Amino acid sequence: MFSYYSKLSSEVYDLDKYIGRSFGDVEFYCGKLASCTGTILEPGVGTGRMLIPLLEKGLRVEGFDVSEDMLKICRRNCETRGLNPDLFQDHMESFLSDKKYEAIIVPTGTFLLLHRREDSIKALKNFYYHLAEGGKLVLDLSLQTDLSMENISTRTWELGDGEMITLETKKVEVDYINQYIMSHHRYEKWDNGKLVQTELEQFPLRWYGVEEFKLILEQLGFQDIVISADYEYGVYPTEESQMITYEAVVNKECNPV
Repeated sequence: MFSYYSKLSSEVYDLDKYIGRSFGDVEFYCGKLASCTGTILEPGVGTGRMLIPLLEKGLRVEGFDVSEDMLKICRRNCETRGLNPDLFQDHMESFLSDKKYEAIIVPTGTFLLLHRREDSIKALKNFYYHLAEGGKLVLDLSLQTDLSMENISTRTWELGDGEMITLETKKVEVDYINQYIMSHHRYEKWDNGKLVQTELEQFPLRWYGVEEFKLILEQLGFQDIVISADYEYGVYPTEESQMITYEAVVNKECNPV
C-alpha cells in the first residue's frame, strides 16, 4: 500500500528542509505578517520550517498537517526551542474551527498537493470561511516544467554511523486534462549496506496557469489580489521556474462565498 508523508518521508523532509533553511520565503513571510496581532494559521505545517521562525518573531501561529509523522517532528522541533503552538492533524478541504484567523499561509507550493480540482476549491472556500473580515490569504504555487515520463532521479542523505536514506522518484502519470502529475517516491533506509526500512509514496502535484489561479480566487470572493515572483512583492513572474505567491484579502460584506 502507498504511504503519504509517513516516517521515512517525514524524516527526509526534516533533513532536507531543516529549520533555518530559507528559499527567500521565510524572510518574505516574516515581513508580510509582522503587523499581525491576531492568530495566523498554517495548513500543511510540515516539520515547522516556516512556523518556528514566525513564532520566534512573537507572532501567534498554529498549524495542522495530514501527516501525524510530520506533526511529531514539528512538535519535537518546537519543544527543543521552548515553543508550544497549537498543532493538530487535519485536511485543508475539511478542517473546521470556530476561530477566525487574521491570516492563512500555505508556503512553498504545498497547496499543489491537492491534485483534484474539487478538493482545491473546497480548501480555498474553507480558507475564506475561516478568515476574519479583512483577513489575508498568502499562498505559494509553482509551475510544473518537467512533464517527461522518462526521468528517474535518486537522492541520498547520510545519517552517520553507516546509516543513510535513499529516495528514488519516478513519474507514473501526467494528466493534461485535469492538470496534475503523479509520481512514486521509494524511500529506503540502509544500515551499513543492509536495507532496514522502506516506504512507497504516491506523490501528486497539480499545476495552474498564473492568471487561472487569480481568476479562481476572484470567483470565490477574494479581493485585492497581488501576484509576486520569487518573493519580490508585486513583481509579475516572467520565468517558468519562479515561485509564484498570491496575496488576497477577504471582504465578506461585498463578496460572500
